[in-house]
Amino acid sequence: MPSIMSKKLAVVLASLFASVFSIATVSEAQSMKNEGLTARQERIVTIAAFTANGDLQKLKTALNEGLDAGLTINEIKEIFVQMYAYAGFPRSLNGINTFMGVLEEREKRGIKDPPGKEASPLPANKSSIELGTEVQTALIGAPAARKYTTFAPIIDQFLKGHLFGDIFGRDNLDFQSREIATISALANMQGVNPQLESHFKIGFNTGLTEAQMRSLISVLESQVGKKQADNTTEILRTVLSSRSN
Repeated sequence: MPSIMSKKLAVVLASLFASVFSIATVSEAQSMKNEGLTARQERIVTIAAFTANGDLQKLKTALNEGLDAGLTINEIKEIFVQMYAYAGFPRSLNGINTFMGVLEEREKRGIKDPPGKEASPLPANKSSIELGTEVQTALIGAPAARKYTTFAPIIDQFLKGHLFGDIFGRDNLDFQSREIATISALANMQGVNPQLESHFKIGFNTGLTEAQMRSLISVLESQVGKKQADNTTEILRTVLSSRSN
């Protein structure tokens, strides 16, 4: 029979093991929480930012870096699709033409970039507006209830049906990547701080963390501009304050 002393020792060791395991688990969770953007996500930031401001030379560099970081051809195409909803067709089309040139140059150098996943067909059993309403509600966290929805109902239909249904409903770029791209584009545009604030909130709703948001701003500061990064930092501070309250 084990002695009383050995039983006590077993209990102490078990308790110590549980404590160490608990600390390790908390430490691992905290580490994950504090992780910034991946290299792939950082390249989404620069591709979106330079598409939005029309700096095609820097966009060309960002596209090469994005492909080297593991973004597929179809994922980058989808970033341009996302961008046209925020920066307009001219910027998006200029980006696509720049991307075509980058791919031609890489092919001549013997680089074969993976095409990646094509978007699945949208659900056949619901309209774009029905799908978009579901997606918008999920991203915002509640049904949209802005004054413009009654003042200009047609724009609400376009937002739900086209932006959130036809575009966000495409599954070859996840919601987090779409929000990283959108926030980065808005950060590099003037006069859109209300929309930038809204998309920070949506980004958090998709599961992006504060550390990832700050990492996004660091990329803006180092590769886009301090002015844009400073403005984006102020908007993030406002969002974080509202979340804590």
